[in-house]
Amino acid sequence: MRGASLALLRRGRKLATGGSRSSFGFAFPKIFMPSFRPNRALTIALCELLVDAGVNALRHRGRASVRHKSDRSPVSLADEEGEAIILRGLAQEVGQIAVVSEEASEQGLPAQLPSCFFLLDPLDGTKEFLAGHEDFTVNLALVDDGAPVFGIIYAPARRALYFTGQDQAWRAAPICARADILHTPAQKLLMRTPPPDGLTMVASRSHGRDETEQMQARYKIRETKAAGSSLKFCLLAEGAADLYPRLGPTMEWDIAAGHAILLAAGGALAQWDGAPLHYGKLQAGLKNPGFLAKHPSL
Repeated sequence: MRGASLALLRRGRKLATGGSRSSFGFAFPKIFMPSFRPNRALTIALCELLVDAGVNALRHRGRASVRHKSDRSPVSLADEEGEAIILRGLAQEVGQIAVVSEEASEQGLPAQLPSCFFLLDPLDGTKEFLAGHEDFTVNLALVDDGAPVFGIIYAPARRALYFTGQDQAWRAAPICARADILHTPAQKLLMRTPPPDGLTMVASRSHGRDETEQMQARYKIRETKAAGSSLKFCLLAEGAADLYPRLGPTMEWDIAAGHAILLAAGGALAQWDGAPLHYGKLQAGLKNPGFLAKHPSL
């Protein structure tokens, strides 16, 4: 798809069933259903939904009303409206697939999850958004049997769209509205080979000192880049960084789309102790342990 318009994705049926499944052998309550993968036409439709939500978020920049959830994290009108836009579209496009969304989950998580479901974060990086920074995103991922198998990230302020398809990762820009998706060339993403003169680490602006010290003890770190939201995964996928360590708390909807894009770009992600990171962890309230995203050779 290098240099080709995303309009090429319009061909084909929207739903694709079957395909390989990952079996990690871990236990969580789930309802089994056939494997499902978005095909070309559905991918474009889902990208359009995320762009719609992102464009709507831009209308609220600098004037978004804010409330705080029970955990004191902020939620803006842009979060809530973006979630409504995407959930409405998902119901129309793939109503048979369950969705776990950040804002809706404030009312409680389901008692069970199917083996295949969507994870949605309608505005990742709300603090960045409210502070007037550009590092906020809209994230959608498909999980199948505990693994992220499909992902889309839209960065509205950066006008960049990242997504998976054909077992690869892609970036299209500039994307300012849904109409741009059909006419904008998409470039294939691939993690770079780690440079021998030192690695570039990406971290949040508020990353912990412990993360930095552990990475410096383990690797030759030449540079650290600060970035917010799921854009940290995108920097790895497009070859602008080599490591993303995270010891601080995250939720599954924060990282699943980025995880899927990273894998499709040839990257790897594991828990801090090296064990695989799974999704659908209802016993943990969908909270993630610490993890490290990196080039698989590291």
